[in-house]
Amino acid sequence: MSPSNAAIAFERRPSTTPASNAERKRLMTNPSFGDVHTDHMVLVDWSKTQGWHAARVVAYAPLQLDPATAVLHYGHSVFEGMKAFRQASGGIAIFRALDHARRFRRSAHRLGLPELPEDTFVEALETIIRQDHEWVPTAEAHSLYLRPMMFGSHVGLGFRPTWQAQFMVIASPVAPFFGGATAVSVWVCDDYSRAAPGGTGDVKAGGNYAAGIIAEMEAAEKGCEEAVWLDAVEHRWIEELGGMNLFFVFGSGTAARLVTPALTGTILPGNTRDSLLKLAADMGISTEERRINIDEWRAAAEDGTLTEVFACGTAAVVAPVGSVKSSRGTWTMGTGAAGALTLKLRQALLDVQYGRTEDAHGWMHPVTGLGARASS
Repeated sequence: MSPSNAAIAFERRPSTTPASNAERKRLMTNPSFGDVHTDHMVLVDWSKTQGWHAARVVAYAPLQLDPATAVLHYGHSVFEGMKAFRQASGGIAIFRALDHARRFRRSAHRLGLPELPEDTFVEALETIIRQDHEWVPTAEAHSLYLRPMMFGSHVGLGFRPTWQAQFMVIASPVAPFFGGATAVSVWVCDDYSRAAPGGTGDVKAGGNYAAGIIAEMEAAEKGCEEAVWLDAVEHRWIEELGGMNLFFVFGSGTAARLVTPALTGTILPGNTRDSLLKLAADMGISTEERRINIDEWRAAAEDGTLTEVFACGTAAVVAPVGSVKSSRGTWTMGTGAAGALTLKLRQALLDVQYGRTEDAHGWMHPVTGLGARASS
């Protein structure tokens, strides 16, 4: 379903009961990821006959769905996750907004949902930030997480393409995920698969994450923070860590090499992943995208040629991996703490996101038309 290029205007219906300055300040002090939401949300409707229409920003509130709404039965929903950052200059900018818009279109296409025009996607992000800019944190390492999503909203139990859909954006002030630069332990999942060739592993479909919950539960039972996914065919090739991409550092200092699993169609092409590859290249660090199997991971960790491992994604930014547990045994990367290159890349990315250094790749999308900055 191709998107229309016609411009769409957003109607503004502000909340009559927004949080007070004092209440907002309290909620933003140390918010758990995704548990605190701003005062508003953006909604845009789509139908086969009308196309995209009824764009509006309204008070954050529960949705009312018919029990026979298609998404509740067949799971055709997609989403994105990105962040807006308070800049060193005092403004607000969204990290890689257009790249997320493009991936959102690819995800929608794969699930037979209507493709939202990229300019409408970005305008929706800007709209909620303009409305709720006081919720963009000023605290160090905090940010405003943006969650655009779309689902099939037609009513009917017949299994067929949707003729109605709803796009929406909600926003949450968030603190650092996984404790910032603290190393995590991970469990290698042998019993389940995240994605198969020809499936939906390379798009952000809600069903991908639903199928991964059981592996996260298994990891927690093993005393680990996250689960490592292997390929669905041989169960030996490294793919992702939970909802994040993985990186491996071989060697150290000027001889360090940065390796990440190649995109095979079953791995999500993360924007943070792409950013780190580019930042590493800017630093003169050798980068490589190739297949890595679980036996190589263990052997290289044990003989010391593998010095660091980290995961990356919008929520965690960069999460060092200190140790691995699996049915094959347990092993540790280096000292088990965050490595030097991991921390260097993490800091370089954060400096770009917060406007503390040059945005050489044009990743930051400034939000214009903001009101006065809140005193809180």
